[in-house]
Amino acid sequence: MLALERQAFSGPGAKERAVRERLGMTPTRYYQLLNALLDDPRALAHDPVTVNRLRRVRDARRERR
Repeated sequence: MLALERQAFSGPGAKERAVRERLGMTPTRYYQLLNALLDDPRALAHDPVTVNRLRRVRDARRERR
């Protein structure tokens, strides 16, 4: 999942299509699992740059609500 998050996608729906094709899950389930993964210390140890970037994005979205 973190490898997928490191990639850049062109066009609307490209990431969701990749989630379905590569991981075999719905985008909704993907984002649920990704959100939980961001709170896992093992994910932070594995890829701190990506995890910290995604945490900042998540926190900014929560603040806007």
